[in-house]
Amino acid sequence: MKRPDSFTRRKFIASTATGTVGTVLAGNISLLGSPLQAVSELAIKGGKPVRTADWLKWPRWYSDAEEPMLSVLRSGDWYRGRGTKGTEFERLYAELIGSKRAVATASGTAALETALHVMGVDAGDEVIVSPYTFIATYNVVFNQKALPVFADTDQETFNINPHKIPEKINERTRAILPVHILGLPADMNRINAIAKKHDLVVIEDACQAWLAEYDGKKCGTLGDLGCFSFQNSKHIPSGEGGAIVGNDDKIMDHCYSYHNCGRAFGNSMSAFQGYPFRGGNKRMTEFQAVILMSQMQRARADADKRLENALYLDSTLKDIPGIIPYKLTEGATRSAYHLYPFRYKKEYFDGLPREKFLAALRAEGIPCDGGYGPQYHDGLMEEALSSRGYKRLFSKQRLNRYREELYNLPDNDQLTREAVWFFQNMLLGEQKDMDDIVHAVQKVYENRKQLL
Repeated sequence: MKRPDSFTRRKFIASTATGTVGTVLAGNISLLGSPLQAVSELAIKGGKPVRTADWLKWPRWYSDAEEPMLSVLRSGDWYRGRGTKGTEFERLYAELIGSKRAVATASGTAALETALHVMGVDAGDEVIVSPYTFIATYNVVFNQKALPVFADTDQETFNINPHKIPEKINERTRAILPVHILGLPADMNRINAIAKKHDLVVIEDACQAWLAEYDGKKCGTLGDLGCFSFQNSKHIPSGEGGAIVGNDDKIMDHCYSYHNCGRAFGNSMSAFQGYPFRGGNKRMTEFQAVILMSQMQRARADADKRLENALYLDSTLKDIPGIIPYKLTEGATRSAYHLYPFRYKKEYFDGLPREKFLAALRAEGIPCDGGYGPQYHDGLMEEALSSRGYKRLFSKQRLNRYREELYNLPDNDQLTREAVWFFQNMLLGEQKDMDDIVHAVQKVYENRKQLL
């Protein structure tokens, strides 16, 4: 495929506007040109599914990793204290992302915990967080004995709404933790401006945003520190794994020290001996590093394919009533598409519940999911707030007010009821595979009354 630094959403849509991709749904004619009568019985009701072929399996294994893996195995140098692969991976990953330095960690959660500690988030602090995210983003704040304070979501972009952040800032606020969720860049210019005004640090949760771009830079390089994950589902997977990226040598030396049991590291710590800092063992293994260096070789090509297919879905799904694809935030130029999201408006489907819509799509051979729920209503919140530690750190009034705030996230609550996701491996298919997705969504729309 031709990539494209110049391959933008606007150019893609312009190039397809006169073809069938841009066709508006009308009468009995499909968006993609096939008569709807031929697919009138839904698979969930016994009809023929749109798709029976398998989707690409994930993760993918490449033979070029086998010999390096065997070499590490035979060497006995399995941890980075005696190996070289972790250091080599850090150099290559920093180059890929466009940062000065990287520190490889055991997981994305370990990366976030390290970053929060190094940037001074401590017991009794508050951290402003997006509520639409994987639970690890909340947990790392709780693990610092701090409060994750939620600013509501922008439903169009699926990201934290920067206009909702200032009202959450108080004398205890230490950091903003924006999440480039699903690979969609958060509004970093506005977030950084707010942080600068209030003297706050910014730690990017870019755990789903490898090679996503905002304002001409890669996500993860726009705040004080950026954190990534390489868990099994991720675009650059190693089963588990993570990384912190940054440009300040002193901060990055501290990250390395913290993730390596507190041992002094780098020029900024040359005067220290022994274990002068708090830390833990959050190191990446040599095996993880070898797998990642193999996976990285395909990262750019895979990212280009996902982009091409996502733009195609953007231009087709939007013409189906009740289907509203995500919107890139102002300043964002490229998503990583860890997941492809849209909002499902059931009123256009005669009130068909989202769960029935999802079940019908799956029956047509299209894997899909409803995404994150309102996890802040789960038990982990009350478990933390009711603990002895939090009762010592925060007043009863603050904890009660925090509980109330969890029920004042209307935009995020609505998004959790409407979101639909397609998975990143699906976006590595060909256009005919994307056509299957669009045909299936349209088929459910046209035959929605069968499900009522």
